[in-house]
Amino acid sequence: MGSGIAQVCAQSGYKVILIDLNQETLNKAFSGIKWSLEKFYSKKLLKESPQTIMERLTPAKNLECAAEADWVIEAVFEEEKLKLQIFEELDRLAPTETPLATNSSSIPITRIAQNTQTPERVLGLHFFGPVPFMGLVEVVKGKRTSKEIFARGIDFVKTLGKTPIKVQKDIPGFVMNRIFGAAFRECVELVTAGIANPEDIDAGMRLGYGWNIGPFEIADNAGLDTFARVGQTMQALGEEQLVAKSDLIKRMLKQGRLGKKVGKGFYNYLGNGKKTPWRITD
Repeated sequence: MGSGIAQVCAQSGYKVILIDLNQETLNKAFSGIKWSLEKFYSKKLLKESPQTIMERLTPAKNLECAAEADWVIEAVFEEEKLKLQIFEELDRLAPTETPLATNSSSIPITRIAQNTQTPERVLGLHFFGPVPFMGLVEVVKGKRTSKEIFARGIDFVKTLGKTPIKVQKDIPGFVMNRIFGAAFRECVELVTAGIANPEDIDAGMRLGYGWNIGPFEIADNAGLDTFARVGQTMQALGEEQLVAKSDLIKRMLKQGRLGKKVGKGFYNYLGNGKKTPWRITD
């Protein structure tokens, strides 16, 4: 998610510092962005060359560079303790007029801002992935987020060529993930009970309800480990009704089926865009 957000910001003309503690992760991110830009360029979807866009990206391994940022977007995995530590440090480092955004998909913005001295500048910018392809960003207002920062978030998302979904009240999972969570919970229960298989449900949602891709394809793209973390967060925040009771995903994680990023999830990914269904009994 972080590399995807960095890519779309650079494509939109912003100079971007992409931060990770791990050099190997940074190298992988830059390699992935370069590959993605070249694909877009070959399809004539970019106004500038990949090299020009890549020149706007700079790697870094600590948060000190937040001191020169006009915008900060955090995109670590869904762990509240880690996000609290990061925002406490960002609040100290970043200029007071700089908005501090989180890409959290489930943790309320108000909770993430609680250790900061300036919670009025903390907001949610929840991007949907793959970020370069998806046109949607939830802009989330915490209880203490100022109207000015909320409005700036909406305007910023528009400069990226994305459509902002305005979330006026701060609740776990915001809007779109709550809707998807309720649907995915039922999908998982249907599969666990042997009523339908993932590929038929995916086909049904595409052909019957106009989804571009099905719920299990979405889960594989996002990563089943991510779904597990979000589920744990939602349960901890008292939103059990949005989480499947089935232990199917937990069992899949034990088998190393994390989704598309490792080549196996609800589908087996064969390369060249091809995939085959996976059976629970496999």
